[in-house]
Amino acid sequence: MADKQTTSGWGGWGTPPYVYDLDSDWPRLPNGWVLEDVGGVAVDAADKVYVFHRGDHPMIVFDREGQVLDSWGDGVFNRPHGVDVGPDGSVYCTDDGDHTVRKCAPDGTVLMTIGIPGAPAPAMSGAPFNRCTHTALSPDGEIYVSDGYANARVHKFTAQGELMFSWGSPGSGPSQFDLPHNICTDDQGRVIVADRENDRIQVFDASGVLLDTWIGLRRPCALCRAQKGQAGVVVGELGRGPGGAPPRVTLMGAQGQALARIGDLPGPTPFSAPHGIAVDCRGDLYVGEVAHRAWSLSHPGVAPPAGLRTLSKFIRRPNA
Repeated sequence: MADKQTTSGWGGWGTPPYVYDLDSDWPRLPNGWVLEDVGGVAVDAADKVYVFHRGDHPMIVFDREGQVLDSWGDGVFNRPHGVDVGPDGSVYCTDDGDHTVRKCAPDGTVLMTIGIPGAPAPAMSGAPFNRCTHTALSPDGEIYVSDGYANARVHKFTAQGELMFSWGSPGSGPSQFDLPHNICTDDQGRVIVADRENDRIQVFDASGVLLDTWIGLRRPCALCRAQKGQAGVVVGELGRGPGGAPPRVTLMGAQGQALARIGDLPGPTPFSAPHGIAVDCRGDLYVGEVAHRAWSLSHPGVAPPAGLRTLSKFIRRPNA
């Protein structure tokens, strides 16, 4: 592993006992393939890694070693944003450019579409969808959708895609949102929402009742539940741009306590703009980034540096 490590003060990335080595050879793309900005990453029960990106072959499926197993979605998606995999292997693809959520089979066959392709609801109307961002499933298979860029809502649907109810409104008060950018659930059935521009995470019950608010975050953007068998979540934080707080990844316990961080001050950060995140059964992390988009916003008119990474794997050290 020594030739694949990028080190920080611990000889690896993170905070003991959560220490990771960056696998600089992951993934291994076929010749001529390029990973554009990665909107979302998800891992299924067999540790296959689904990468939803904004280029050719928008959904690429990798094995743990980074070899391509499959690809699909050409001509289907407008702007890939979020991806989630259900217990049965169904893949939920959130397309914020098309204002839809598509439930797909593992081979890419579209099984269900929620929303009308290319027909957004009026901005900030509260109706689904206007640039929806991500999905999560309840323990009973109901579908939560964060509807964030031009709405400030969370919607709950039946497993068949019928709207049950919604909650949230624009603002910074309790149960309000300023860009609900990502969403996940935990084994208790709690609904955990990355309220990005309010620098916080809000935690709700299955009825949309606010249970808790976790603060001290830097624009939480990427979000997933922790490794199987563990409580808590993993959060990718965008930071505040050049000269501000840098991007980082935080592992949080079930009550919102920070357990470890990757890329925090005063050391370096391996991240540009964490946008999607996933963890596999061994505790390894997969981080997708919208690095080119972030570069263009902070360096208008300047070409991005060669080798700007949009997908990374961090291998957790055993017994660190």
